[in-house]
Amino acid sequence: MQMMHVTIMTKCLNESVQFYEEQVGLSIVRDMRDNPEHQIVFMSDKSGGTCVELVNNPTGAYYGGGISMGFAVEDIDKEYAKKEEQGFRPGPMISPNPHARFFFVKDPNGVDIQFIHED
Repeated sequence: MQMMHVTIMTKCLNESVQFYEEQVGLSIVRDMRDNPEHQIVFMSDKSGGTCVELVNNPTGAYYGGGISMGFAVEDIDKEYAKKEEQGFRPGPMISPNPHARFFFVKDPNGVDIQFIHED
């Protein structure tokens, strides 16, 4: 069984799209913002293996807590510095073993986004 996508209900759709484009490196693969009754944007990595569905829902938006999504990066120190420079206030660098390091920032909806590098 393959996971198809993760859905996030958001009250700030455009801001969320910008975050996942600029901070995670996902691209829009299906944009349904032109439907005022049901605005949805699907975003994916180049391989199509990672997919996030952002649904505009001002009354049912997710506000963080108990959910995180992890994204692999090549250079964890460079990514950490980039997030600091952009004002995201990344959490502490965590190294649970000698082969993995990661940190978290929050997306516009309060979802914990993990950036991780494994050797």
